[in-house]
Amino acid sequence: MPDFTKIQKDAAIVWQDLQNSPEPVVYLGMGTCGLASGAGEVWDAVQSIISEAKQKVRLIKVGCIGPCYLEPLLDIQLPGSPRLCFNNVDPQRAEKLIEEYIFKGEPKLKPLGHFGRKDEKLNGTRSFWALPMIKRQERIVLRNCGIVDPENIMHYIAREGFQGLINAFHKSPQDVIGEMEVSGLRGRGGAGFPVFKKWQFCRDAEGSPKYLICNADEGDPGAFMNRSLIEGDPFALLEGMIIAAYAIGANYGYIYIRAEYPLAIQRLIIAMQQMHEIGLLGKNILDSGFDFEIRMKEGAGAFVCGEETALIASIEGQRGMPRSRPPFPAISGLNGNPTTINNVETLATIPNIMRKGGRWFSGYGTEKSKGTKTFALVGRVRRTGLIEVPLGTTLREIIFDIGGGTLKPFKAVQTGGPSGGCLSKDYLDLPIDYESLIAAGSIMGSGGLIVMDDNSCMVDVAKYFIRFTSEESCGKCTPCRIGTRKMVDIMDKITEGKGRMEDIENLERLANTVKKGSLCGLGQTAPNPILTTLKYFRNEYEAHVEQHRCPAAVCRDLVEYRVIKEKCTGCQRCVDVCPAGAISGPRSEPHNLDPEKCIKCRACYEICRFDAIAGDAIIIE
Repeated sequence: MPDFTKIQKDAAIVWQDLQNSPEPVVYLGMGTCGLASGAGEVWDAVQSIISEAKQKVRLIKVGCIGPCYLEPLLDIQLPGSPRLCFNNVDPQRAEKLIEEYIFKGEPKLKPLGHFGRKDEKLNGTRSFWALPMIKRQERIVLRNCGIVDPENIMHYIAREGFQGLINAFHKSPQDVIGEMEVSGLRGRGGAGFPVFKKWQFCRDAEGSPKYLICNADEGDPGAFMNRSLIEGDPFALLEGMIIAAYAIGANYGYIYIRAEYPLAIQRLIIAMQQMHEIGLLGKNILDSGFDFEIRMKEGAGAFVCGEETALIASIEGQRGMPRSRPPFPAISGLNGNPTTINNVETLATIPNIMRKGGRWFSGYGTEKSKGTKTFALVGRVRRTGLIEVPLGTTLREIIFDIGGGTLKPFKAVQTGGPSGGCLSKDYLDLPIDYESLIAAGSIMGSGGLIVMDDNSCMVDVAKYFIRFTSEESCGKCTPCRIGTRKMVDIMDKITEGKGRMEDIENLERLANTVKKGSLCGLGQTAPNPILTTLKYFRNEYEAHVEQHRCPAAVCRDLVEYRVIKEKCTGCQRCVDVCPAGAISGPRSEPHNLDPEKCIKCRACYEICRFDAIAGDAIIIE
């Protein structure tokens, strides 16, 4: 068994050597968001530049640090200087940065910020942590993301990695559960059930072996919290799994992760291999006498498999379909044995609680919702990305202070993914916690936040999500299988201008029936987008039905686009984006739009800076 104390010392040396490197160090964000923005090409370009140079330069890959709208992000750390961050870097810009900062020492391009203290300025450049999107956050579970190499266990250990596990092994399993109770940690996967209670039920249940399952089946459209966390800090998840398994008495664990997350899977495999090599997985972990093994199960992408009993069925090789409860998985789960299921963020938070104490963690958040929560902030907001804030932070603070607000007037925000609700501007000062969101008709979910402005049609938004959940229904119970399909049919009728007022009443009655009668959480929450948009945006439904008009000019059957000649400057932006060639006209002169060629894609409407594209209602008899 390797001497872990010596490994900790070696890790500290590795980390200090990197922080005080005599050679320049280049860090590149290589999460999925960075790669989608071109980080792979930047990596190849930087490697090529470095290999041809006479000067030695170190190149390090990191995960996403949060502000995805700024990707690709590239950092340069010169000897004796702090790490400088540069945004929206392409191969050409990377080459110029390395030339200026490393080879010539004549920097001209200004960095986005530097990794110093929040209040520190360097040559007129503010700290990265002082950026508007970052400074209001509290990074606990995301503390390593974008900072360390996620494929190097020494980086994780140097930043107090596995200290939480060591502290846990110095306690009894019951004391670890007690620490979770003190922390107030609730499950971050949706329902917010207290972690200590779930663990206690499983520990007290009869039956052996017991299992721990990590639910990494993140299926909400627009959600990427778990994926980014795994890609940026896989060791935190694995450490949390060991602590949880020790507490409940499980020697076997599974990570159920969707196959659409290849990078996250790859980094988990690398992390587990490195942990096995130094005795952090397998037999007698850290000479504690505790054994734990983890297997990975790749899911095929069924949204319903995010429900824990459907997930268990999938691991067992059966079709992913929920079953009635009780018995709950804590009593009879995988292979009929006691099983605890926690999601990625829940498990990755646990090492920090065991490292710094439950009372420290409970100092964040509200009376009933303790700690911090990660959110995927997306949609019509200026600054999109992954954030972490204390529970109790208001929607206004997240959308406007952190996200920078919307380009056009704010209309709504959907919390909780397809199962969540759409809340109007009247709820901007609502604190985000479990009870407040439920009272408003929505849910916390796993942490998706989709922001909408005046360009969003709330009827169309609700139709999109009910269609998604209808297609993802496993079909086992009639209310969900038939009810969601009928709601889709009614929504199609309304958005095509064929609806009647009784359709709105039928839609509301049907949504409540599906909510009350469905077997699992998918069906029970599927109507939330319908019910909340009916509650807060009923006027838009009525406009579609009574006036055959879509106020946001989104629903294709109810809108026809034209150019307002008096406002058109002939800037050609609409001509450039029109995929059908429906817009024509010379530069600096009002353009023409051919309705016969127009496919109503809204590209021209979205890009026009002068409001010169109108979306007129089509009169339907």
